[in-house]
Amino acid sequence: MKPALLLVDLQGDYLKTADLEPEAETLVARAAALLEGCRRSGVPVVFVWTTVRREDDRRLPHWKQAGRWMCVAGTTGHAPPASLRPIDGDVIVHKAGFDPFADGELEAALGRLRCEQVILAGLHLHACIRSAALGCLERGHRVVIADDATASNDPIHASATRRWLAERCVTFQPVVTVLSQLAGTPPSSLLHRSPRCTDEVLFEVPVEGASRVQAATAMARQAWIQWRRTPGPTRRELLEAIACGLEAAAADLARLMALEIGKPLSHGHEEVWRAIANVRDVIRRHATWSAEQPDGAGLVCHRPLGVVALISPWNNPVAIPIGKIAPALAYGNTVVWKPAPAAMHIAQVLLERLQNVPLIPGAVQLVTGDHTTAQHLAADTQVDAVTFTGSLRSGWALQEICARRMTPLQAELSGNNAAIVWGDTDLARAAAQIAWGAFAFAGQRCTANRRAIVHAPVLDAFLREVEAATARLPWGDPLEASTELGPVIDLAKRDEVTALVRRAQAAGVAERVLLPKAAQAREPWVNRGAYAQPAIVGCDQPDHALVQEETMGPLLVVQAAGDFAEALALCNGVRHGLVASLFTTSPTLQERFREEARAGLLKLNTSTAGADITLPFGGWKASGLGPPEHGVGDALFYTRMQAVYAAGGR
Repeated sequence: MKPALLLVDLQGDYLKTADLEPEAETLVARAAALLEGCRRSGVPVVFVWTTVRREDDRRLPHWKQAGRWMCVAGTTGHAPPASLRPIDGDVIVHKAGFDPFADGELEAALGRLRCEQVILAGLHLHACIRSAALGCLERGHRVVIADDATASNDPIHASATRRWLAERCVTFQPVVTVLSQLAGTPPSSLLHRSPRCTDEVLFEVPVEGASRVQAATAMARQAWIQWRRTPGPTRRELLEAIACGLEAAAADLARLMALEIGKPLSHGHEEVWRAIANVRDVIRRHATWSAEQPDGAGLVCHRPLGVVALISPWNNPVAIPIGKIAPALAYGNTVVWKPAPAAMHIAQVLLERLQNVPLIPGAVQLVTGDHTTAQHLAADTQVDAVTFTGSLRSGWALQEICARRMTPLQAELSGNNAAIVWGDTDLARAAAQIAWGAFAFAGQRCTANRRAIVHAPVLDAFLREVEAATARLPWGDPLEASTELGPVIDLAKRDEVTALVRRAQAAGVAERVLLPKAAQAREPWVNRGAYAQPAIVGCDQPDHALVQEETMGPLLVVQAAGDFAEALALCNGVRHGLVASLFTTSPTLQERFREEARAGLLKLNTSTAGADITLPFGGWKASGLGPPEHGVGDALFYTRMQAVYAAGGR
């Protein structure tokens, strides 16, 4: 099948669009990799550009209404960045509006190329990419969209477009998959490799489709009929049995996490015991909770939701799902669970432990697969609510699906967490806390300390302290008891973090780059696994991707603040709002921080990393949606209120 690459609207003015997802620098890097790979494989390239001419004004109506002139021929805003410029033999097609086929240029070009398959990338998925895809389909071309090299500034609309096009035979693939297929490599299955030794394949993940999901939700629905009538004391006894089973399995589960996701043993043990504590906190709260309470003219009742879809990430493969399963069961629901691919085997082991407890058969079901399986699950008509922990992009997709069905959604969407370090604090202690929070478990926690905002007079001293504290953190094999900093989950994540720092250096926005483990990084074992060396980067450009993007890797970004108002503005100046912390001895600054920091979790004189399961866990802004997890948040999400009027009520 003869392909052609279409790069749509990758032009200077469009790349300045606010709130692009992914952001412009990342988009350009991925599109450039796609372009280079296609050229290497002999795939013809077509550039589709919006071209506006003042002498022949064919702007779209909303541009005219707003007085907007963009992509004017001959201006820098009309041109693409250097890495995406045409070369001899490439085709350039101009358009005035959304439809690249409107003037006939593109259809003629594809005809000359005898194109059978079109690979699409560029801006915007919900508009011009969508129009291009539909035009190609109508003309008989197979359409592949390079999903991670395609951006939008309207993420919900983009999620709906992605789902809608996929239902119409458009294939979405990451750039690496597109290029491997062009090189003749067979489509890869979901293979999970050891983070410790990436040559070792641990398992293959079956991608289960809609029919398997429907069977699982049907079983969970049948189980719910009996489970919701199970007395509260019986449910609590069964939950205590689950907690005891986890205690017995703690060492095995910690070792499994070290082997399969690279989580250091000490962190794995802590995670299992946190899960156990969470189950027992659910038991304690449920024992004093009442499903019916008199109020005013009648009763306020709390009813179970029904079947809850649980979609969990890989980085906390025990604590997060157990922290959702326990309250779901306690409050009378059943569960269908879709773990992240890398956590599939751990999920299967956990499910075996749950099945050793005499629950109602079918009360907890497991389905495996990728994001398509998760979307089938969220869209299933037997599902009454969705609880999700994962990326912001996945959260948008689930939000769109749940909105169509009017299904309750609880979403924890990670964080870009800042610690403010003020001059009156103990800098050595603050630096040690922040280094551990940023780099332990290779920074792969949603609460990890991703940013440090430091009072300018003590910036240099802090950098010396945090570099030294990072150097002291044991980096190595997660199976070693002393290790704090192991590998990242895979080579793609390692390369992503490294590329982000290099692009920042090339752009001149990385003020300083400190690599405390540079000497150790040259040792042979580092290259055998997905080991990303920890980096401390100074960046005083608050709108740069280095600051704005949540990396989920061993990267700490340090910013200077001249006064406390600037520190708060930098802390709040990202779209996420999960955790923020403040290191200071000043009660006045602590109170101001509590009033003005825009995050769901606030901490004083400690790292952002970690959370107590007795307190509600939920982010503000783009970090969360719906009621928080844990603590008082459980009854808010896993039940719904019903007012029962007494006789004679209005």
